[in-house]
Amino acid sequence: MIQQLMIVFALIFSAYSTKSQTLKILSQGTPTNPRGIGIYKNVIWVSGSSGYVARSADNGATWQWQQVPGYEKNDFRDIQVLDENTALILSIASPAYILKTKDAGRSWKKVYENKEAALFLDAMAFSDGKHGYVIGDPINKHLFMAGTNNAGDSWQETNRFHFPEPQKGEAFFAASGTNIVVEDSRLFLASGGAQSRLFTIGKAIKLPIAQGTATSGANGIGILNNKIMIAGGDFSQPAKKDSVLIYSNDAGLTWNAPQAAPGGYRSAVGAVDENTWITCGLTGVDISKDGGKTWQLVCPESFNALCIDRSRRIVFLAGPKGKIGRIDLAN
Repeated sequence: MIQQLMIVFALIFSAYSTKSQTLKILSQGTPTNPRGIGIYKNVIWVSGSSGYVARSADNGATWQWQQVPGYEKNDFRDIQVLDENTALILSIASPAYILKTKDAGRSWKKVYENKEAALFLDAMAFSDGKHGYVIGDPINKHLFMAGTNNAGDSWQETNRFHFPEPQKGEAFFAASGTNIVVEDSRLFLASGGAQSRLFTIGKAIKLPIAQGTATSGANGIGILNNKIMIAGGDFSQPAKKDSVLIYSNDAGLTWNAPQAAPGGYRSAVGAVDENTWITCGLTGVDISKDGGKTWQLVCPESFNALCIDRSRRIVFLAGPKGKIGRIDLAN
């Protein structure tokens, strides 16, 4: 009897804990599909399809949307925020562009252009206010990467990290801007397709995550200290829960699968603290409070990307139809 009561109490507590994580919708209805989101203090930026960019200067309370003049047909899949007024946006397909603003979006300058027909840019990451990197799908069997050392004012192709060459059918997804991450001067890339691997300097580690088709593989990386979380799956089967998330507690030497997985394909994952992680995708948003071992659904809303203010324990998310959400975990 006591054991039965303990089980009932545990189930009630679990349900309460899950429901207490409330997601608030801050903005929706703009005709764009955002996949880029970034934060600097109280300023949040979002970028998406049809040339749209949004900015909030008050922690998401109000938003200013714009279509970047001359780029109304471009798909800005990633955004990097350097300070309250400075951001870079990445347009994926040929001709591929990187644009930069220094005045909170009032004007944009083209800082990179590539007309290579096969080029498809996927994501950007910065290690500090000056040094950044962009990756793209392989061209002529070679991994595409460009870098900047002047805060994105100019970009040059580079192979300084000596990454292994991609294998046949292996590429990168432009799903959330998070399959390239810099953490403590360590650069990581996560691939998908025929193979799904985690690239680090000079090597690539095969990941035990869904792969083998053009729509499957790793989509997003989350890192905190030596803990690495990889989100993915098969976006053509978004409700399928098999092999959609894995985690490592030893910087990628060994990998674990959750005991209770997220509710389907997930495109991004990030850490609030060592134990608390958030992941999002087409079928919802999930939270883990035990370092990735078990996941509970926060809401079934569809989101592509997320960014986290760890100091304030706030999560911002971006998804279809200009949808922007917020989860407060401080309480």
